[in-house]
Amino acid sequence: MNRWLLMIPLMVFALLILWLAAGLRRDPQTLPSELINHTVSEFSLRGLNEEAVEARLTEADLQSGKPILVNFFASWCLPCREEAPLLKQLQKQGVIIIGIGYKDRPEAVHKFLSELGNPFAKIGLDLDGRMAIDFGVYGIPETFIIDGAGVIRYRHAGVLTEELFKNRLQPILTQLAKKQP
Repeated sequence: MNRWLLMIPLMVFALLILWLAAGLRRDPQTLPSELINHTVSEFSLRGLNEEAVEARLTEADLQSGKPILVNFFASWCLPCREEAPLLKQLQKQGVIIIGIGYKDRPEAVHKFLSELGNPFAKIGLDLDGRMAIDFGVYGIPETFIIDGAGVIRYRHAGVLTEELFKNRLQPILTQLAKKQP
């Protein structure tokens, strides 16, 4: 009987090793999201340039009939600066990108965009971070693909790279564009 009691810690240790080994096989850039295949909830964010109602970013802006990228960014975010040239390049290729400035001052966002270029079709300011919470953002930058009906189809946490865009995001955008009327 004592022999079996001594085996319990060894079995627990073996199970812990197996659990940790399984975690090493995961892609750290792929974070689960409960929002995939769900429509974006109602929201209204202050626009970058004015506080006028017309300048606000709302869920209607994400229901354009075409697939879009929604990019959470901030002027103080170094990885956001790293991906800015790619976002500008994608904009020139016709990709529609909506920006959400995360916990940032409008003046700082203006300066950020004047330095690096503005790839965004429209920008909303998430001054208190509530929108990021609603989207389940872990950290910035994070990018979401939204289909033409406003349904979240993909999420990427971290910096976008050309390789990632070409191999993962572009095929999704192409497939969604084919499904649009």
